[in-house]
Amino acid sequence: MPPISPAPVRAAQAPLRLLLVEDDEGDAFLVSELLQEEDPSIVVRHVRSLGEAIDALSAEPPDCVLLDLGLPDASGLGALERLRNVHPGVAHLVLTGDRDVQRGVDAVAAGAQDYLIKGSVDGDGLRRAVLYAVERRQADDVRQQLQAAEMLAEEATRLERGLLPVPVLNDPALGVGTGYRPGRERTLLGGDFYDAVELPDGSVHLVIGDVAGHGPDEAALGVCLRVAWRTQTLGGAAADAVLPTLQQVLVHERYAEEIFATVLTVTVAPDRRSATLRSAGHPPPVLLGAGPPAAIELVPGLPLGILDDASWAPRAVPLPAGWGLLLSTDGLIEGRAGPGSAERLALEGLIELVGSPEVDSRWASDPHGFVAGLIDEVMRRNGGVPLDDVAALLLTGRRTEG
Repeated sequence: MPPISPAPVRAAQAPLRLLLVEDDEGDAFLVSELLQEEDPSIVVRHVRSLGEAIDALSAEPPDCVLLDLGLPDASGLGALERLRNVHPGVAHLVLTGDRDVQRGVDAVAAGAQDYLIKGSVDGDGLRRAVLYAVERRQADDVRQQLQAAEMLAEEATRLERGLLPVPVLNDPALGVGTGYRPGRERTLLGGDFYDAVELPDGSVHLVIGDVAGHGPDEAALGVCLRVAWRTQTLGGAAADAVLPTLQQVLVHERYAEEIFATVLTVTVAPDRRSATLRSAGHPPPVLLGAGPPAAIELVPGLPLGILDDASWAPRAVPLPAGWGLLLSTDGLIEGRAGPGSAERLALEGLIELVGSPEVDSRWASDPHGFVAGLIDEVMRRNGGVPLDDVAALLLTGRRTEG
């Protein structure tokens, strides 16, 4: 074994619990006495068999297990494996004889933090080995948590690319701002999604949606719906066929029948003078530029996934000379109206907020900054991130001449 460096300092008021699994009473007495003399704060519990050790681990997990590999009811690495299966978070040291060093090496390869050779370690060395085994186990836990966090971040990045794509807009007269904030119950994105595509004929198509529920399954379904929408739009599908097709995708891809999605689609005419909207149970957009901000009145159809024969009627609305269309998911309006308030912001509160001094009014010149400021103010009024995800898309433009 390599030389052991100075052991870490440990708080005296935090006793360390050691479970000693040893059938030889003399060896068990020696270990207990050495530790008692060297560090009385290490509390040793002695058991004589693997069965007793399993019971002790199940009842009150210690910080460390010191395991003799030669027990009456188990031998070799099988005992170590069974104990680690009972409580993987406990540190494990193994005891071997001076002629059985290889088993100690094999035990470390199998998950033990270290091994000790009987009769070759004094009290200080035993104390150091126990403390370092606990530290190594804790370091392993931290490393595993970091790896899990990295995997989670990679997964979130992949989902973000699917849910929150870069809009495909070629007209320099158009402006776009987008924003997304995950709800505080999760680190991953939820099922909110949006997209914006301009076609060769000059028409601009928008979508925003929200899959009911939270988690990776809902996020994956949101990706499917967004990709299906973009595929249909770029492929020139008839506007009336888009939502029925999205419903088919949802029904085939969802993992449970109760899963549904709200979706809003908008088509802005090539001359930028009108827009046609279809709502599958989604909150209406807010129209900017025609006086005070106002929600566009819609009669929403059913959300996707409720009835197979549902239909979604189009609503055509004129656009003012300089206009903005603010689309959002319900996370933006379901937060609190103010810090400590029991009332929800609601659509009316959002409209009031859009026209208030608290939000940067330069929505036409800086739509992205406008959306970011709007979401920040919603967060402030809610007293932090709301439970649900928040997604918003603002498209700005002007009527063409002629």
